[in-house]
Amino acid sequence: MIGPVDRIFTRVGAADDLASGRSTFMVEMTETANILHNATEHSLVLMDEIGRGTSTYDGLSLAWACAENLANRIKAMTLFATHYFELTTLPEKMEGVVNVHLDALEHGDTIAFMHSVQDGAASKSYGLAVAALAGVPREVIKRARQKLRELEAISSHTATGT
Repeated sequence: MIGPVDRIFTRVGAADDLASGRSTFMVEMTETANILHNATEHSLVLMDEIGRGTSTYDGLSLAWACAENLANRIKAMTLFATHYFELTTLPEKMEGVVNVHLDALEHGDTIAFMHSVQDGAASKSYGLAVAALAGVPREVIKRARQKLRELEAISSHTATGT
């Protein structure tokens, strides 16, 4: 149960503000800064994909620091959606933080998103399946799968020190 809230803050979507000369990332960070400065322990905060508008490590670092700040300093009830798998370790480091994910079912080359919330971190990513559903050409998906395997192998070797 959430109970009464003093304010609801949202940071979702991705769009430039061309009239003001602001990039997607600047818009994202301006809205994030507003949340971090104004949310209270009685606020409800909804944040989606913080850090997506910049490099992987900058984005991951910003998402991590924002999640920590919301959990440890502000203590706001927060739903923080991310594809940064590294953030799934936060519950081990912070009290009151839990992982949930939306369920999906795969059958062959098709995928069905069930839109039901499940406990725990997601066990896999569905980016390539969604790209295929969106009509990205098969040869591009095939090459992306090859590249994904290469990147995962590099990441695995880096993590194990081999």
